[in-house]
Amino acid sequence: MSDRKSVALLPQGTVSDEAVRYMFRDQDVDFVYCKMIADVFQSTAKGHTDWSVIPIENTIDGSVSLHIDWLVHEVDLPIRAEWVFPSVQNLIGSANELAGEDGQWDPHKITKIMSHPVAMAQCLQFVRSKLPHAELETLNSTAEAVQMVRNNPGKGWAAFGTRLAAKELELDVLEAGVTDHDNNFTRFLLVGNTPYENKEAPLQKTSILITLPEDYPGALHQVLSAFAWRRINLSKIESRPTKKKLGNYYFYIDIELSLDTVLLPSAISEIEAIGCQVRLLGSYPSLPFTAL
Repeated sequence: MSDRKSVALLPQGTVSDEAVRYMFRDQDVDFVYCKMIADVFQSTAKGHTDWSVIPIENTIDGSVSLHIDWLVHEVDLPIRAEWVFPSVQNLIGSANELAGEDGQWDPHKITKIMSHPVAMAQCLQFVRSKLPHAELETLNSTAEAVQMVRNNPGKGWAAFGTRLAAKELELDVLEAGVTDHDNNFTRFLLVGNTPYENKEAPLQKTSILITLPEDYPGALHQVLSAFAWRRINLSKIESRPTKKKLGNYYFYIDIELSLDTVLLPSAISEIEAIGCQVRLLGSYPSLPFTAL
């Protein structure tokens, strides 16, 4: 029986694809591309793949609430690793079709720009300054946008997408790095029932969900105190609705400590003692920051 692993992810040519190829660059892994994030989650939940790769947070746009809700409400897949990867969008099209008299791409020849809604929103300053006349259209992914440009030559269409998509679909990067901010990075999670080990990771993290008791005033303060007096660093705390009752929230917390330590289990025990419900989402390696 083969030990070859498989990972589900968003479409080929997306930032997710670039990030996964980097993550598994030295490993023998099959990539299973899915059109929608629901398909990514279900692929692993149903046992078709070993892991799913989920973009969970972005420098510019913050948390991806839909993906967090899937992780919390729809599937029960432990977090196995995390890493951060640059989200670089480029203007992609046919250089020959869109060339002006000087041989450079001519903004006036572009009639429409397509991309994923998030990618489009991250490039609006570029649109306003160079392509204010162009029609904007959003699609399910940046890869789909590049594919639409490839399949519709002669219409003056362009897309915001990755260098990988441009290369694989034999289009040109008309202008590189068109996102509004240079510090645009995305945090990815590797989730699944199959263990993942990386002994070289410099940091171990743990993610938990805490639901407060309804009849305990000051419960959140006591929860935070359980971490504070132990000097446990929380890298993220975010409230999300439980979807059970209006005004009822849980707290998603990322902790810069492994569950194997002495301090973290004792903090969780103290929190549970005041009536809080604690759900472990995973204790996992946080892989080194990637800057290309």
